[in-house]
Amino acid sequence: MIKKHRQSVLLLGIFYMFIGCVQAAAPSLTAPEALDKLRAGELTLIDVRTPSEWRQTGVAPHALRIDMHDPNGVDGFAEKVLTAVHGDQSAPIAVICRTGNRSSYTQQELMSRGFSHVFNIPEGMVGTKAGSGWIGHGLPVEPCPDC
Repeated sequence: MIKKHRQSVLLLGIFYMFIGCVQAAAPSLTAPEALDKLRAGELTLIDVRTPSEWRQTGVAPHALRIDMHDPNGVDGFAEKVLTAVHGDQSAPIAVICRTGNRSSYTQQELMSRGFSHVFNIPEGMVGTKAGSGWIGHGLPVEPCPDC
């Protein structure tokens, strides 16, 4: 019985260490935190949604619109992001999408390509269980009729 308990405790400890490592490897920001850092000039905000989504809800002020569905795939997307940060893979970047799924994916893809400071905004533009979203917080958006 004690041996089984020790094994359970050991496995639980390994599980929590793994979860901690995953969270450390994938930093996130709330929408208000991202806006504060954007206003302070501390990061580049990249909206990875599609042009129709940008037209539908608008875009955060000063966000760069780089659709993750690049004709050249993920490599093409990553190249556009690299150009946006002037070739500096250590530049702080935050990625946002509608609900945090695509931004989570693009965060991982960018990190796997050597970008070292990529934040995800898991609540996205419209909100999820992670939070109210950019729009739900009442944060500013700019219309994008020409997207």
